[in-house]
Amino acid sequence: MQYPASWLQGASLGEKIACELRLQIVSGTIKPNTILSENQIADEFGTSRSPVREALKTLFTEGLIRLERMGAVVLGLTPKDIEEIYDVRFFIETFILERLSKIQHENLVTALNQIIDKMEMAAKHHDFIEFAYQDLHFHEIMILEGDHTRILHLWNNIRHIVLAALLVATEKRFTAETHEIKPLIDKHRLIVNALISKDSSNMKQVIQEHFEDTRHTVNNTVLNHKIHER
Repeated sequence: MQYPASWLQGASLGEKIACELRLQIVSGTIKPNTILSENQIADEFGTSRSPVREALKTLFTEGLIRLERMGAVVLGLTPKDIEEIYDVRFFIETFILERLSKIQHENLVTALNQIIDKMEMAAKHHDFIEFAYQDLHFHEIMILEGDHTRILHLWNNIRHIVLAALLVATEKRFTAETHEIKPLIDKHRLIVNALISKDSSNMKQVIQEHFEDTRHTVNNTVLNHKIHER
C-alpha cells in the first residue's frame, strides 16, 4: 500500500517522505528494529538528505523511530501506543461534543450527514481510501468547529498516525471484514444524533462505543503483523 497521492497536495517533500514512511511503519511493511539510512531513503525518493532529515525528525517526534548515530531505528506502534492514542482521541472528542452541544450547530450537522453519505458511496464502490479519508474528515470537522486552539494542537500531534492506522484498518475491513462497514457507518449516524440530542451522557457513551470498536480493529490490524513475525 502506498500513501494516497491525493492526500499529499500542498505538502513539502519532507512531509511526503514522512507520510510514506509512516504508513509503511504502521502497516508493518517496515518492521520494528529496521535501521533506516538517510542515504538509502534519499536514493529511494530521488532527493537530497535534507528532506529526509525533516521526515525522520517528524517520525521521531511521533515516537515511531529512535535516532542513533548509525541511523534511525524503527520502533513501530505497540499496544500501549495504540491504547494511549485512543485515550487522547476519546478525551478530545467527548470534550468537543459537549462543547458543541452548547452552541447552534445546524450547519455542522448537515456537513456531517453529507460526509456519511460520501462514506456510504465509497463503501458502495469499494473505495477504502476515500472511506478512510471521509471517516477522518467526519471527526476532524467537529474538532475544528469546536474552536479550541489547544485541543486542536493536541489533535494535530496525533492526526497523521491516526490517519495512517485508519487507512490500514479500513483496507482490512474492505477486504476481509466487509460485514463491519455498515455498522461503522451507523455508528457515525449515532454520533450525529447524540450531537443533536445535546445529552452529554449519551454523547460520551456513543463516542466510547465507537472508539472501542475502532481501537479493537486497529489493534487487530496494525499489531497482527508483529504476531506473525514471532
